[in-house]
Amino acid sequence: MGTDAGDGYEFVVVANRLPVDEVTDGDGPHRWERSPGGLVSALQPVVRQMRGAWVGWTGSAGEAPDPFDIDGMHLRPVPLSAEDVDLYYEGQSNATIWPLFHDLVEQPTHRRDWRRAYEAVNRRFARAAAEVAAPNATVWVHDYQLLLVPAMLRELRPDVRIGFFLHIPFPPVELFMQLPRRRELLQGLLGADLVGFQGALAAQNFLRLTRLLLELGPKDDRVEVDGRTVVARAFPISIDVAEVDQLAADPAVQQRARQLRTELGGDRRLLLGVDRLDYTKGIEQRLEAHHDLLADGEISNDDVVLVQVATPSRQRIAQYQQLRERVERAVGRTNGEFGDVGRAPVHYLFQSFGRAELVALYLAADVMLVTPLRDGMNLVAKEFVAARRDEQGALVLSEFTGAAAELDDAFLINAHDTDDIKRGILEALNAESRDLTARMHQMREQIRAYDIDYWARDFLEVLGVSGAHEAEQAETAQP
Repeated sequence: MGTDAGDGYEFVVVANRLPVDEVTDGDGPHRWERSPGGLVSALQPVVRQMRGAWVGWTGSAGEAPDPFDIDGMHLRPVPLSAEDVDLYYEGQSNATIWPLFHDLVEQPTHRRDWRRAYEAVNRRFARAAAEVAAPNATVWVHDYQLLLVPAMLRELRPDVRIGFFLHIPFPPVELFMQLPRRRELLQGLLGADLVGFQGALAAQNFLRLTRLLLELGPKDDRVEVDGRTVVARAFPISIDVAEVDQLAADPAVQQRARQLRTELGGDRRLLLGVDRLDYTKGIEQRLEAHHDLLADGEISNDDVVLVQVATPSRQRIAQYQQLRERVERAVGRTNGEFGDVGRAPVHYLFQSFGRAELVALYLAADVMLVTPLRDGMNLVAKEFVAARRDEQGALVLSEFTGAAAELDDAFLINAHDTDDIKRGILEALNAESRDLTARMHQMREQIRAYDIDYWARDFLEVLGVSGAHEAEQAETAQP
């Protein structure tokens, strides 16, 4: 049964979060500011050019504010109660789907009340999208929190064109089969006309499941469903290269990088990790490898320092609380065994940093350690490469990231094997300058050619959205 869209919006983005953050200055009134990040930067020109809207949650539990406009976008907030946040977001999304889609790095929890809340919230998002979409509009749904939305939206508004992009890995068939209500999740995605993944293997896994669970007949990159053709294809996401490059060229950022090196002991080589504190990121294995290199005498506290930034994440979930305790114990162990007064081998920072400070850290580092056990892409690796205008610095990169397929000039390692992490670190530390330059040059060429704008334009053109390229050009041409 269709929903009356009225005039509506020709292009609608649906994501768990709105592209804005609520900011309050002391006791003054709150205001909305655009969120940092590549996805917002990539989609805002298209949303603005195409009279677009963005459907999502504000990030605060309780009643949603009225719809409002900002930066040329119409925002439609979706309300989530505290119970919704607990069951739909922290429960089904992040304690069931997230670990299972990341190859069971942590054991998922299955609960019926979580699944019910997930379905109810997905329906709420679908209804909001149906209400704001114009007749024959294009709706682009994002990520694992909203797997059911495409089919729900298709039921409400069969006239709209629907795209879906999954930012995290899609699991192998045998893991997906462990999910309760697995057919409903698969049918949810099949409501879309185009389903995008980070890698080709993920798209193949998805199509295989349509045969195994739904007895459909996929062929090449598509499958016929209810008289429609659904295309499943890889669209590896990227970063706003120009933004990172601009920050890296800023004299103030460069001065901050020099200051960081001095503060950390300018005579020591700097290993850097920047991650959300998440069990998929391989932080514990990285710390163990660093500890073992010190214990074996292959590096010393006089020569090498590790800076580990761990951004707080999902702090109400028990698995994340336990991870933080283990990581902080590991840091304390290494510093206790190998540190000197005023000279610690590990500087651990459990906090968030602004973009300029992160780029300064990238510039200060000799070796960037990106060692997830599983990651759909990993944009930190690409940001590090984009920042290194000097074509120096080494990237140690897990084979289990989507980024490894593109950045194969990095020092690739098996992040599940501590000895292999040690090998990668030593190779990076001992590499000759000309080897580092050659590797970095190739990686920079890759990310410049395939940036976030290319990713968005490519997806939307395959979806059949006219005007995506023109929107990007118009935005670029603005003074």
